[in-house]
Amino acid sequence: MAAKSDGAPVSTRNEIPSECPSRSDPRPPQRRVTEQRYSVQDCCWTLCALLVFFSDGASDLWLAADYYLRREYLCFALTLVFVIVPSVVVQVLSFRWFAYDFSETIESGTAAAAVVAASGADESDFSTKDSGERGAGRTAAAGVLPGPGTGGGARGCCRAFMWLFQALIHIFQLAQVWRYVHTLYLGVQSRWHRDPKRRHYYWRMMFESADISMLRLLESFLKSAPQLVLQLSIMIQASQVLPLQGLSASASLISLAWMISSYQKILRDSRDDKLPMTYKAVIVQILWHLFTIGARTLAFALFASVFQLYFGIFIVAHWCIMTFWIIQGETDFCMSKWEEIIYNMMVGIVYIFCWFSVREGRTRCRMLIYSLTVFAENVALTTAWYLYRGPRTSDFYADIMVCVVASSYALGTFFMFVYYCLLHPDGPVSGWGYIVEKDVPVDSLASPASSLPPDLVSSPPRTLQRTKGSDREHGPGVDGDVFQVRPPRGAQAPVHHLTPRTEGPVIRIDLPRKKYPAWDAHFIDRRLRKTILVLESAAPVTPRIQYRCLSTPKEVMEYETTV
Repeated sequence: MAAKSDGAPVSTRNEIPSECPSRSDPRPPQRRVTEQRYSVQDCCWTLCALLVFFSDGASDLWLAADYYLRREYLCFALTLVFVIVPSVVVQVLSFRWFAYDFSETIESGTAAAAVVAASGADESDFSTKDSGERGAGRTAAAGVLPGPGTGGGARGCCRAFMWLFQALIHIFQLAQVWRYVHTLYLGVQSRWHRDPKRRHYYWRMMFESADISMLRLLESFLKSAPQLVLQLSIMIQASQVLPLQGLSASASLISLAWMISSYQKILRDSRDDKLPMTYKAVIVQILWHLFTIGARTLAFALFASVFQLYFGIFIVAHWCIMTFWIIQGETDFCMSKWEEIIYNMMVGIVYIFCWFSVREGRTRCRMLIYSLTVFAENVALTTAWYLYRGPRTSDFYADIMVCVVASSYALGTFFMFVYYCLLHPDGPVSGWGYIVEKDVPVDSLASPASSLPPDLVSSPPRTLQRTKGSDREHGPGVDGDVFQVRPPRGAQAPVHHLTPRTEGPVIRIDLPRKKYPAWDAHFIDRRLRKTILVLESAAPVTPRIQYRCLSTPKEVMEYETTV
């Protein structure tokens, strides 16, 4: 990650790129000009996420204890392993993030705040430049001024208490709970306070939401997905369903569907160049994943109840093929090659169960290929079980299971079409592009925010738009439109140029802006987070984040070979 700073204040007048021509993306850029605030719905969503987390973990532990009391030690061991191992992995990753965030390197960020305070924060510019190795660097303006010492008994005691508190939380496997509670606290604080404190709390809440969504998504596919397949296989082999087994399987399925949809929502909410996902769309997406993953895992369980060895071979082969497909697609999520490979391997695990978009642009072709592959695999697995099932399984029971798999997958596909055709944040999608919902005057298609330079992000993350090329137009006295409507064919809006805002500190990130669904660099690199939060709290005006603007694919290729 390019996060090494020269720390020198530079005039911003010549640093703002004039224009970034839009490349091969036919979709019109979306605009988001209304300032987003933490709402009651956001609070309820976080509370529901906590409820899903507790129900999933508690039902698995309860079922493991029930297996132990029944003297079914193999089922007890497998159930417990799929609870403990993923939880430990997530706790280690969470504590590693905490250790970095709370380490003494935050003092270098305080130095940046001192620079802003000393210069009046009128035209301060903090740049990140890439060193010879990706991932190496330090926070912007580090070393310009010495940070305050860590002396003082009270300060030392507070830091020691925080280290001890976090260590106990992670030892007792409660990192996710703490992060959810902390997200609620930051959201409520951002709602109660006014600017500039509101912006600062909102930044921190978005960063915390990004962390917990990543952790929970990882945990869901390491714990809930294999747990669901295991419990379904046990139920099919025993030809009976215990109440605790049904409860555990249901909780695991809901957790999987919830976290995929929640991850996509948080990802869109964090991007200023993407329209946020409504809760109605999130609920439909949950139903989509609920039924498709349910059909997938049931087909797995049916096949695994008869062909245990071949099921393992199938899973490994499917994972290898999906991982190779993802790597071949050249994803751009992480800051280093090896991190990118590990990320692709993890997404390969997700692809065992459901579709997960990992690239920018049109995904219809890739989704169609994946959907057809999954459909063919489900049919093959269910057919193999139906033909080679045990003698204890009656024909009526077998017919019922086949119908459940088919109907569940059909329902999931139906909700997928409902989401993309009616509730997608970018608008309804037809076979040829965007559907014009209504006719509006051409003058009203412009937005004052579209005059801002490309790849320029303001705080909070969801307040400004990222525009491209020809979209940089505005109409005087017109409020910003939230959902863009394609103008009538042949009509052109009048072009008016506005001088972009140049006051306040600017954080220049010497990297091209990441494409959806990858997070922006400042949501991945924790050093940039510290700089943003320090400047946000120290500067009287909102700091701006400016990414490197690359105009041509050749320039992108040449730039990427140097980082």
